[in-house]
Amino acid sequence: MTVRVPPTSPNASSEVYTIDFREVGPALANTTMYLENPESSMFGGLAAGVPGELRGLEEAHKRWGTLPWKNLVQPSVELARGWTVQTELARRIHMKGFRHLMLDNPDWSSVFAPLGRLLEVGDTIRRTNLSRTLATIAEEGAGALYKGPIADAIIAKVRATGGVMSHKDLENYQVEVKPALQGTYRDRKIYTTHAPTSGPVLLHMLNLMEHYDELLPDGRSLLNTHRYIEAMKFGFAARTRVCDLAFTTDTKQIDEIPTKEYSDIVFSNITDDRTHTPDYYHPIFDVVEDHGTSHTSAVDKNGMAVAVTSTVNLVFGSQVLDPITGIILNDEMGDFSTPGVANPFGLYPSPFNYPEPGKRPLSSITPTIIEHEDGSFYLAIGGSGGSRIFGSVFQVILNLDWGMDVSAAIEYGRLHDQLFPTSVDADNVYSAEILDGLREKGHNITVSDINRVAAVIQAVAQTDGIIYAASDSRKNGIAAGY
Repeated sequence: MTVRVPPTSPNASSEVYTIDFREVGPALANTTMYLENPESSMFGGLAAGVPGELRGLEEAHKRWGTLPWKNLVQPSVELARGWTVQTELARRIHMKGFRHLMLDNPDWSSVFAPLGRLLEVGDTIRRTNLSRTLATIAEEGAGALYKGPIADAIIAKVRATGGVMSHKDLENYQVEVKPALQGTYRDRKIYTTHAPTSGPVLLHMLNLMEHYDELLPDGRSLLNTHRYIEAMKFGFAARTRVCDLAFTTDTKQIDEIPTKEYSDIVFSNITDDRTHTPDYYHPIFDVVEDHGTSHTSAVDKNGMAVAVTSTVNLVFGSQVLDPITGIILNDEMGDFSTPGVANPFGLYPSPFNYPEPGKRPLSSITPTIIEHEDGSFYLAIGGSGGSRIFGSVFQVILNLDWGMDVSAAIEYGRLHDQLFPTSVDADNVYSAEILDGLREKGHNITVSDINRVAAVIQAVAQTDGIIYAASDSRKNGIAAGY
């Protein structure tokens, strides 16, 4: 979570903080825990990291909240009692890979197929046990999740499904609060999250694009498109060095990523006439896809802004649902690397990102806040979509500078190149001229339907004192005001 606290007087500056409530490895985590069964890092109790989201929300509320905690949680209590199934949820539960889970596992079927058939759009879905859990959290605070009957049920379910999380793991969890990672882009101030998120990588890519004085007038020309793909490829290479700073003895390789000086060195390697094979960008390991992420951007009448990203990693997390509490367990341990185990692209893992007790795994999230040159609020932005997140946030920021409004900037087609596989995934709104031009420069182009759920961006922008908000239609999002 990135939080902008507005200035308290006309001559003062804002304060921007990050709250890191990323899941951590349990005390019994170790570098070889998934060697015998790599899939156990994604499915089952062993995939669950120690949850931190409630502690993160609690910390934000303690520091800056104005309404009682109970008032804030209560709407979720009521929602969980029953709501109408919308398009996105129906699409997910009907996907081929989840039908068996939803129909044949009683923990899931009682919720998602209560009459022996999968729920459809317009049906009422009831998360009764989750509603009771949330009601307890509303009354007792976030601590109710970490100690007591709710914690007992979570640990019992984790252990029953092969996990190693303990009560001590829950009790010992702590969030990290620090000043946001800060940079600039074309005289605007940018605040984002520290490693092990991809905030440093977002700054690096923007720093690379800042070298082009002619970027804005040219708009979405073939040359500019090629250039920002190249910036993304160097960004993905830089991301392969990112890890939890508390678990490395050499932070220099991470600290340098968001600096202007580092971009000066890398920029000399961007060639306008052609792209290159992955080894040219010096990556160290692979990246991970996920689709269980959600982002919210918000700003209030005083200019306080929040960009918050949360996730259970894959769709429906670890596919473990505790029937007592109604909680679906995450599979964040899948974001760690496993020694000697290659990913589907044949890439070997990073020694920087092996599982360890208390360690936070690498993440693609980039909840970001940007201020105008005069220090006033400009943009709160972030997204979901696994390894596509920071590249998509990057492209939306470029779109805004190319004159698009915030909705058009989000809805516009995107390109994605993460080095491996060696192809550029292009939304099918790009002209044949652009795509053919990219092919001539050596890019291997694959065209995909823009309406698929890939990355999903949410943003709130302020221009000339007017607030504009947009939520990505790719996941049926909406913007709301008050």
